[in-house]
Amino acid sequence: MLLAEGLTKRFSGLTAVDNATLRAEQGAITGLIGPNGAGKTTLFAMASGFLKADAGRVSFAGEDVTATPPHMRAEAGMARTFQIVQPFAGLSVRENIAVGAFLRTPSRAEAMARADAVGRRLGLGPDLDRAAAGLTVAGRKRLELARALATEPRLLLLDEVLAGLNPSEIRDILPVIRAIRDEGVTILMIEHIMQAVMNLCETVYVLNQGRMIAEGPPAQVCEDPMVIEAYLGKGAAARMRADAGGAAHV
Repeated sequence: MLLAEGLTKRFSGLTAVDNATLRAEQGAITGLIGPNGAGKTTLFAMASGFLKADAGRVSFAGEDVTATPPHMRAEAGMARTFQIVQPFAGLSVRENIAVGAFLRTPSRAEAMARADAVGRRLGLGPDLDRAAAGLTVAGRKRLELARALATEPRLLLLDEVLAGLNPSEIRDILPVIRAIRDEGVTILMIEHIMQAVMNLCETVYVLNQGRMIAEGPPAQVCEDPMVIEAYLGKGAAARMRADAGGAAHV
Protein backbone atom coordinates (compact mmCIF):
# COMPACT_ATOMS: atom_id res chain seq x y z
CA MET A 1 0.00 0.00 0.00
CA LEU A 2 2.91 2.34 0.76
CA LEU A 3 6.49 2.14 -0.44
CA ALA A 4 9.00 4.80 0.59
CA GLU A 5 12.31 4.30 -1.19
CA GLY A 6 15.57 6.02 -0.32
CA LEU A 7 13.95 9.02 1.35
CA THR A 8 16.39 11.72 2.44
CA LYS A 9 15.69 15.06 4.13
CA ARG A 10 18.26 17.68 5.11
CA PHE A 11 17.76 20.78 7.23
CA SER A 12 20.77 23.04 6.63
CA GLY A 13 23.73 20.90 7.77
CA LEU A 14 21.59 18.26 9.50
CA THR A 15 20.51 15.12 7.68
CA ALA A 16 17.31 14.20 9.51
CA VAL A 17 16.48 11.18 7.33
CA ASP A 18 19.20 9.44 5.33
CA ASN A 19 18.27 7.09 2.47
CA ALA A 20 15.46 5.40 4.43
CA THR A 21 13.24 2.76 2.87
CA LEU A 22 10.13 1.10 4.29
CA ARG A 23 7.10 -0.78 3.03
CA ALA A 24 3.59 -0.98 4.49
CA GLU A 25 1.86 -4.08 3.12
CA GLN A 26 -1.84 -3.87 2.32
CA GLY A 27 -4.04 -4.98 5.21
CA ALA A 28 -1.21 -5.06 7.75
CA ILE A 29 -0.15 -2.97 10.74
CA THR A 30 3.46 -1.88 10.33
CA GLY A 31 5.43 -0.16 13.09
CA LEU A 32 8.14 2.49 12.91
CA ILE A 33 10.16 2.83 16.12
CA GLY A 34 13.38 4.48 17.21
CA PRO A 35 14.85 6.77 19.87
CA ASN A 36 13.69 10.36 20.24
CA GLY A 37 15.07 12.52 17.45
CA ALA A 38 15.63 9.56 15.13
CA GLY A 39 13.70 11.21 12.27
CA LYS A 40 10.47 9.21 12.46
CA THR A 41 8.05 12.13 12.18
CA THR A 42 10.13 13.68 9.39
CA LEU A 43 9.85 10.39 7.50
CA PHE A 44 6.07 10.40 8.08
CA ALA A 45 5.85 13.99 6.84
CA MET A 46 7.59 13.05 3.59
CA ALA A 47 5.42 9.95 3.14
CA SER A 48 2.25 12.02 3.58
CA GLY A 49 3.38 14.98 1.49
CA PHE A 50 3.81 17.58 4.23
CA LEU A 51 7.56 17.76 3.57
CA LYS A 52 9.30 17.56 0.22
CA ALA A 53 12.01 14.90 0.15
CA ASP A 54 15.47 15.94 -1.00
CA ALA A 55 15.87 12.49 -2.53
CA GLY A 56 13.84 9.32 -2.84
CA ARG A 57 10.41 8.21 -4.00
CA VAL A 58 7.01 7.54 -2.43
CA SER A 59 4.46 5.17 -3.97
CA PHE A 60 0.89 4.79 -2.71
CA ALA A 61 -1.23 1.87 -3.94
CA GLY A 62 1.17 1.45 -6.86
CA GLU A 63 1.12 5.11 -7.93
CA ASP A 64 4.07 7.50 -7.66
CA VAL A 65 2.94 10.29 -5.31
CA THR A 66 6.36 11.81 -4.59
CA ALA A 67 5.31 15.21 -5.95
CA THR A 68 1.62 14.93 -4.99
CA PRO A 69 0.42 17.50 -2.39
CA PRO A 70 -1.15 16.28 0.90
CA HIS A 71 -4.75 17.12 0.02
CA MET A 72 -4.56 15.02 -3.14
CA ARG A 73 -3.02 12.13 -1.20
CA ALA A 74 -5.93 12.45 1.22
CA GLU A 75 -8.40 12.30 -1.67
CA ALA A 76 -6.64 9.15 -2.89
CA GLY A 77 -7.11 7.54 0.53
CA MET A 78 -4.10 8.45 2.68
CA ALA A 79 -4.72 9.96 6.12
CA ARG A 80 -2.45 10.78 9.05
CA THR A 81 -2.61 11.89 12.65
CA PHE A 82 -0.20 14.34 14.23
CA GLN A 83 2.04 13.90 17.25
CA ILE A 84 0.86 17.22 18.72
CA VAL A 85 -2.93 17.08 18.80
CA GLN A 86 -4.59 20.37 17.87
CA PRO A 87 -8.37 20.09 17.57
CA PHE A 88 -10.51 23.05 16.55
CA ALA A 89 -11.10 24.11 20.15
CA GLY A 90 -14.18 26.26 19.42
CA LEU A 91 -16.00 23.45 17.62
CA SER A 92 -17.78 20.49 19.13
CA VAL A 93 -16.30 17.03 18.97
CA ARG A 94 -18.85 16.08 16.30
CA GLU A 95 -17.99 19.14 14.22
CA ASN A 96 -14.28 18.38 14.48
CA ILE A 97 -14.82 14.89 13.12
CA ALA A 98 -17.09 16.24 10.39
CA VAL A 99 -14.17 18.31 9.06
CA GLY A 100 -12.63 15.03 7.93
CA ALA A 101 -15.95 13.68 6.64
CA PHE A 102 -16.39 16.69 4.32
CA LEU A 103 -13.58 15.25 2.18
CA ARG A 104 -16.07 12.66 0.86
CA THR A 105 -19.32 14.66 0.79
CA PRO A 106 -20.45 18.28 0.38
CA SER A 107 -23.57 17.54 2.42
CA ARG A 108 -23.52 18.82 6.01
CA ALA A 109 -26.14 16.24 7.02
CA GLU A 110 -24.07 13.38 5.61
CA ALA A 111 -20.86 14.71 7.16
CA MET A 112 -22.50 15.03 10.57
CA ALA A 113 -23.98 11.54 10.32
CA ARG A 114 -20.57 10.16 9.38
CA ALA A 115 -18.99 12.07 12.27
CA ASP A 116 -21.56 10.70 14.69
CA ALA A 117 -20.92 7.10 13.56
CA VAL A 118 -17.12 7.41 13.70
CA GLY A 119 -17.20 9.19 17.06
CA ARG A 120 -19.36 6.51 18.66
CA ARG A 121 -17.17 3.79 17.17
CA LEU A 122 -14.13 5.36 18.87
CA GLY A 123 -15.81 5.76 22.24
CA LEU A 124 -16.57 9.48 21.91
CA GLY A 125 -20.36 9.10 21.90
CA PRO A 126 -20.94 10.85 25.25
CA ASP A 127 -18.68 13.74 24.18
CA LEU A 128 -19.99 14.46 20.68
CA ASP A 129 -21.76 17.66 21.71
CA ARG A 130 -18.95 18.90 23.98
CA ALA A 131 -16.43 21.51 22.93
CA ALA A 132 -13.25 19.81 21.82
CA ALA A 133 -11.28 22.06 24.17
CA GLY A 134 -12.81 20.24 27.15
CA LEU A 135 -11.53 16.77 26.23
CA THR A 136 -8.94 14.90 28.26
CA VAL A 137 -5.63 13.87 26.67
CA ALA A 138 -7.11 10.44 25.93
CA GLY A 139 -10.20 12.06 24.44
CA ARG A 140 -8.11 14.33 22.20
CA LYS A 141 -6.12 11.34 20.97
CA ARG A 142 -9.34 9.54 20.07
CA LEU A 143 -10.62 12.69 18.36
CA GLU A 144 -7.43 12.95 16.29
CA LEU A 145 -7.90 9.35 15.20
CA ALA A 146 -11.59 9.94 14.50
CA ARG A 147 -10.91 12.97 12.27
CA ALA A 148 -8.49 10.92 10.18
CA LEU A 149 -10.83 7.93 10.04
CA ALA A 150 -13.73 10.13 8.89
CA THR A 151 -11.88 10.72 5.61
CA GLU A 152 -12.44 7.01 4.82
CA PRO A 153 -8.77 6.21 4.28
CA ARG A 154 -7.19 3.15 2.73
CA LEU A 155 -3.91 3.94 4.50
CA LEU A 156 -3.72 5.43 7.99
CA LEU A 157 -0.47 6.91 9.32
CA LEU A 158 -0.54 7.13 13.13
CA ASP A 159 2.08 9.36 14.77
CA GLU A 160 2.32 8.34 18.45
CA VAL A 161 -1.43 8.11 18.87
CA LEU A 162 -0.91 6.41 22.26
CA ALA A 163 1.46 8.99 23.73
CA GLY A 164 0.23 10.46 27.01
CA LEU A 165 -2.26 7.68 27.70
CA ASN A 166 -2.23 5.66 30.91
CA PRO A 167 -2.04 1.82 30.83
CA SER A 168 -5.80 1.29 31.00
CA GLU A 169 -6.42 3.81 28.20
CA ILE A 170 -3.78 2.08 26.07
CA ARG A 171 -5.38 -1.29 26.77
CA ASP A 172 -8.77 0.11 25.66
CA ILE A 173 -7.56 1.61 22.38
CA LEU A 174 -5.48 -1.33 21.13
CA PRO A 175 -8.55 -3.34 20.03
CA VAL A 176 -9.92 -0.21 18.34
CA ILE A 177 -6.79 0.07 16.19
CA ARG A 178 -6.89 -3.64 15.43
CA ALA A 179 -10.56 -3.38 14.41
CA ILE A 180 -9.73 -0.55 12.00
CA ARG A 181 -7.17 -2.82 10.33
CA ASP A 182 -9.64 -5.72 10.28
CA GLU A 183 -12.06 -3.53 8.30
CA GLY A 184 -9.50 -3.15 5.52
CA VAL A 185 -7.47 -0.07 6.47
CA THR A 186 -3.69 -0.49 6.20
CA ILE A 187 -1.89 1.09 9.17
CA LEU A 188 1.63 2.46 9.55
CA MET A 189 2.31 3.66 13.08
CA ILE A 190 5.09 5.47 14.92
CA GLU A 191 5.07 4.28 18.51
CA HIS A 192 7.29 4.30 21.59
CA ILE A 193 5.07 2.03 23.67
CA MET A 194 6.48 -1.44 23.06
CA GLN A 195 3.39 -3.14 24.49
CA ALA A 196 1.43 -1.72 21.56
CA VAL A 197 4.12 -2.54 19.00
CA MET A 198 4.37 -6.15 20.17
CA ASN A 199 0.60 -6.59 20.24
CA LEU A 200 -0.34 -4.88 16.99
CA CYS A 201 2.47 -4.94 14.43
CA GLU A 202 3.38 -7.73 12.05
CA THR A 203 6.51 -5.91 10.87
CA VAL A 204 8.60 -3.24 12.59
CA TYR A 205 11.17 -0.85 11.13
CA VAL A 206 13.75 0.83 13.35
CA LEU A 207 15.12 4.29 12.54
CA ASN A 208 18.16 5.69 14.34
CA GLN A 209 19.90 8.97 13.54
CA GLY A 210 18.00 9.12 10.28
CA ARG A 211 19.05 5.67 9.05
CA MET A 212 17.01 2.48 8.95
CA ILE A 213 18.95 -0.02 11.05
CA ALA A 214 16.57 -3.00 11.33
CA GLU A 215 13.31 -4.49 10.12
CA GLY A 216 11.36 -7.64 10.81
CA PRO A 217 8.87 -9.19 13.28
CA PRO A 218 8.72 -7.28 16.61
CA ALA A 219 10.26 -10.06 18.71
CA GLN A 220 13.18 -10.40 16.32
CA VAL A 221 13.80 -6.65 16.09
CA CYS A 222 13.80 -6.23 19.87
CA GLU A 223 16.70 -8.69 20.13
CA ASP A 224 18.79 -7.04 17.40
CA PRO A 225 22.08 -5.77 18.91
CA MET A 226 21.97 -2.59 16.81
CA VAL A 227 18.48 -1.79 18.11
CA ILE A 228 19.48 -2.45 21.72
CA GLU A 229 22.44 -0.11 21.37
CA ALA A 230 20.34 2.57 19.67
CA TYR A 231 18.11 2.70 22.74
CA LEU A 232 20.55 1.86 25.56
CA GLY A 233 23.93 3.04 24.28
CA LYS A 234 27.07 1.54 22.82
CA GLY A 235 28.10 -1.73 24.41
CA ALA A 236 24.65 -2.39 25.88
CA ALA A 237 24.05 -5.50 23.78
CA ALA A 238 27.34 -7.06 24.88
CA ARG A 239 26.62 -6.24 28.54
CA MET A 240 23.17 -7.81 28.29
CA ARG A 241 24.63 -10.99 26.77
CA ALA A 242 27.24 -11.13 29.53
CA ASP A 243 24.60 -10.62 32.22
CA ALA A 244 22.41 -13.32 30.66
CA GLY A 245 25.38 -15.70 30.52
CA GLY A 246 26.23 -15.03 34.14
CA ALA A 247 22.66 -15.60 35.23
CA ALA A 248 22.51 -18.88 33.29
CA HIS A 249 25.76 -20.03 34.88
CA VAL A 250 24.46 -19.27 38.37
